[in-house]
Amino acid sequence: MKTKINNFIYLFFLLYFVSCNSTGKQDESTHESIPSDAIEINELQYKTAGIQLGTISDKKIHSTLKVNGTVSATPGNMASVSAPLGGFVKSTSMVQGLAVVKGQVLARIENFIFIELQQNFLETRAKFQYAEIEFKRHSELFRDNVYSEKNVQQTETEFKTLKAQLMALEQKLQSLGIDPAQLTEDRITGILPLVAPISGFVKSVNLNIGKFVNPSDVLCEIVNPKEVILELVVFEKDILKVEEGQEVIFSTPDEPEKVFNARVYQAGKVLDNDKTAMVYAGIEKTEAKLLAGMFVNAVILTGSRETLAVPQAAVVRFNEQSFIFIHYGSHQEKGKLIYDFKAIPVSVGDSGEGFYSITLPQGLPSTGLKVVVKGAYDLLSAWKNSGEMAC
Repeated sequence: MKTKINNFIYLFFLLYFVSCNSTGKQDESTHESIPSDAIEINELQYKTAGIQLGTISDKKIHSTLKVNGTVSATPGNMASVSAPLGGFVKSTSMVQGLAVVKGQVLARIENFIFIELQQNFLETRAKFQYAEIEFKRHSELFRDNVYSEKNVQQTETEFKTLKAQLMALEQKLQSLGIDPAQLTEDRITGILPLVAPISGFVKSVNLNIGKFVNPSDVLCEIVNPKEVILELVVFEKDILKVEEGQEVIFSTPDEPEKVFNARVYQAGKVLDNDKTAMVYAGIEKTEAKLLAGMFVNAVILTGSRETLAVPQAAVVRFNEQSFIFIHYGSHQEKGKLIYDFKAIPVSVGDSGEGFYSITLPQGLPSTGLKVVVKGAYDLLSAWKNSGEMAC
């Protein structure tokens, strides 16, 4: 709809210009020429273009850096699950996307090594208990000068050796999920449960019943989505602009209208082979479901400064140069009210919140200037097609 209106306005100006040229040739000698950067329009053209005026203001504009990245879970909220000693998968109910809680049984692994470990532990514990009694008895007899020091030393050595073996076996059993204090001769088993180390969702599954798994095999991955971060890719030329504490505004490609906030907590210090670095940002609390692996479009606010600024709609481009239009008065011509405008070249800087930072030509004061903030492209059309629009 906007394109049709602009086309209509352009056609209106063009026809008006042709009409002026066809009827005003005889008055050419008396019509005042205007500078190349000036535009004159009459009252009807002014209203048709819907021109609105504003001012140049001092505004805090943020420098921004557009980047891409992904949503990722923190290392403390991701877990790779393996079977410490390997074995055959006896049973499992895991599927991708399954919600699990910490301590929940994910699968059951069968391995004869489990039986041997439990057997060794029970035997060693029995020997240790006997050695402990013997060491205490020999120590008492030595104090009573009944036993020699050599005998005491032998029983002490055996006692400490068995104690070390027992402690090592306890650690191995605990890594398998077996409580050594609860283990008895009647509870030896060759099938042990594989439990979830954290709560979350199963991201991937790499096991099935009957499969032999090695200790190094990752059987599944669990992700806790409650605490996710942003991993942003920043190019080498921009990485020095990023600092800890800077604000990040981001959205997902599927729902670009939903904007979320984050804050940089670590800027990349090492460049990858592709000359990029990773920047990590903590996501502020949100009710939205942001899943690990989601792609995001983000803007990092790398700084801010007070600068002269105008609404973005006030800036137009022509011949690879940016311009704003200044209204500097009006006059009467052939009984008609004529509005006077001038095209001012400007340098455009950062943008934010609907404004552009601009730099005016040297010597041009910013105070008191009336800037066209609506209808600037209509004036540009008039300026491009005629140096003299009024008649």
